[in-house]
Amino acid sequence: MKKYSVRALLLVVFLTAVGCVPNRKLVYLQQKDLRGSSDIVRDSVLRTHPMKIAEYRIQPLDILNIQFETLTDDTDSFNFLNKLSSQNRQGGGAVQPGMVALNGIFVNTEGMVEYPVLGSIRLAGLTIFEAEKAIRAVASRFVPDVVVRVRMLNFRFTILGEVLQENVVVANNPRLTLMEAIGMAGGFTDLADRSLVKIVRQKGATSEVFYVNLLDESFIESPYYFVQQNDVIVVPPLKQRPFRRYFAPNLGILASALSLAVLWITIANNSNN
Repeated sequence: MKKYSVRALLLVVFLTAVGCVPNRKLVYLQQKDLRGSSDIVRDSVLRTHPMKIAEYRIQPLDILNIQFETLTDDTDSFNFLNKLSSQNRQGGGAVQPGMVALNGIFVNTEGMVEYPVLGSIRLAGLTIFEAEKAIRAVASRFVPDVVVRVRMLNFRFTILGEVLQENVVVANNPRLTLMEAIGMAGGFTDLADRSLVKIVRQKGATSEVFYVNLLDESFIESPYYFVQQNDVIVVPPLKQRPFRRYFAPNLGILASALSLAVLWITIANNSNN
């Protein structure tokens, strides 16, 4: 009987160890921080990392909010620019989910935006600030002191897998880090494998597939640190997921069933005796 008790205890210890997820698999951007946390100097810069920031460049089928303003009090100039602004050209109104085009203008498949009077202006391949300069150069022929403001309306990525809320996220900020993107999906679940996050990225007519490790602090210097338009982010589970998700909840039911069986056998043996 004692031998069986020892075996049962060892089995419980083994199952507990299998189901545990250590902190080193959960904490973002580590660099030996967990090994000697008591030695970490507080209120001081420990390290610096050069960041490879690549400004987002406009693509065909992007939706842009383009606003024209002027410092002049000339009524004709004001009315002319007001008609060009995106929200007025598209009829205005509140923007509903999935209907961002109401307050925006599409970049056509040739990379151009088209305006009455101003004509077609090529924006594909330009950053947001370069696009503002390009549009201002054309509009200033008609209104010399024109101010142009361009914003993205459909910067979009998809996040799937071990996050709290799988979703297609639309943002108007084209400079999002991967951690920010995951935060917009509610963050990782406890069983997400942060060391093997899969990214599918569109590059023209092809798709690139790569993996990143969010547990390593050097990821800050990675060219993949920032999310790009139409990225698909897939977060896989840890190996402990099947045990924690399926086996562990049923373990209590199994233990109760075994206890009832042992009790029934004991009562039956006592009755026979």
